[in-house]
Amino acid sequence: MAQFLRNLEEKAPALVNAAVTYSKPRLATFWHYARVELVPLTPAEISAAIQSLKKIVSSAQTGSFKQFTVKEFKSSLGYKVRSRPA
Repeated sequence: MAQFLRNLEEKAPALVNAAVTYSKPRLATFWHYARVELVPLTPAEISAAIQSLKKIVSSAQTGSFKQFTVKEFKSSLGYKVRSRPA
């Protein structure tokens, strides 16, 4: 057990450095896209979202959602495809 702890103590800094080296570019890419994609809604988008939720609830009550195409359903939810930054 003592030998295991000594080995771990010797190798820990190298393992931590390897983990940091591996993670830095991936985290940078994540934050790059997160800043663009995770933007809060504007007041205009909030009112549009409320209207689309009302439409979804009414379609759920009447059963008309079964006739929606995927494209129509996504548009009723307010999804939009944003272009990615260069």
